[in-house]
Amino acid sequence: MQHIEFFDIDHFEQNYHRVKPPESLSHLIDFFWQTKFEHLWEQYPKGFSDALFPNIGYTYLINLGTPFVMQVDEKRTTMKTDGFLPRHSSIECHHQPGNIIFGIKFKISPVIFTKKVNFSEYRENIFPLSYLIEKDVIAEVKTAKGFDERVEILVKYFNTLVNESGGSNKAVKIVSGILDDCNKTNDFSVSIEKLAKEHEISSRTLQRYFEMTTSLSSKKTLQILRVRKAVSQIALDPRKFDFKAYGYYDYSHFYKHLTRFLQKSTLVKLKPHLSLLGKLHKGKEVN
Repeated sequence: MQHIEFFDIDHFEQNYHRVKPPESLSHLIDFFWQTKFEHLWEQYPKGFSDALFPNIGYTYLINLGTPFVMQVDEKRTTMKTDGFLPRHSSIECHHQPGNIIFGIKFKISPVIFTKKVNFSEYRENIFPLSYLIEKDVIAEVKTAKGFDERVEILVKYFNTLVNESGGSNKAVKIVSGILDDCNKTNDFSVSIEKLAKEHEISSRTLQRYFEMTTSLSSKKTLQILRVRKAVSQIALDPRKFDFKAYGYYDYSHFYKHLTRFLQKSTLVKLKPHLSLLGKLHKGKEVN
């Protein structure tokens, strides 16, 4: 059994803990999450998988149970311990009885305040987590009594990283501000030249800031945000979907962007779930 992000909404809402960070970390962290699959194993004794669209940022995975399999595009990795997962590729996590996973979904990792890290070097694989978060903090998270306590431990830890640095990292401040503004206004096609001028830096410097903090170019980062937001809307309420709200010229423009955005193998898996998009692409009305 495979559950698809956006299309199997009930699964992701009911079978995961999920909570947003406090305001002090909202420019860095999207949310904390943890699986709550215990009641599912009778229904899926051989396991199931969760398939996720590409996203920006990274996820820190802390394994609280048995090994699980993480597939990034076509590469499968058995995760026996913890890991750092770049999120710009399509991923599929294969779950089996005994799996319990805690995750932190970052826009930009706070480790950048304390270590000289260029995240453009962390792209195509799953990496060890020990370099990016203190081992004693991971140990404390693993021995915590539950999800809420784990979140409390990590909020305190990440706030300390930010506060001790003064939160003065210029690249983080500029890039996180741009991501927030573009998401609020749905302006995902703004040029890097315009953005650089607004922040009184060169286009080359701004591009370096994006790659250093998100691992991706400004254009790719904003286009991932754009198509995710559009797909979320069309899956939630197709009658209200308006391609113009996301800066697409017409429905065909959106559909082409979506197919470029997804891996071919992902498109095959999503085919039954995207039948609505196919019908619309042939010219049927959205509303």
